[in-house]
Amino acid sequence: MARPKTGETPKHNVRVPDPLWKAATEKAKREGCTITDVIVAALHRYVASPSKLPPEGPNS
Repeated sequence: MARPKTGETPKHNVRVPDPLWKAATEKAKREGCTITDVIVAALHRYVASPSKLPPEGPNS
């Protein structure tokens, strides 16, 4: 799942509790991928899923 480093993807900062970050990075390593791969895959799933909020309209 990992891709070669190109330096073309911008970096973004997020705040994650240390125990969750450690567990996620350890699992990613066991599975042969990076935490970046995990985060990007999760964001793709999130963006592709239907919104849980009602659509905004003139009667909102």
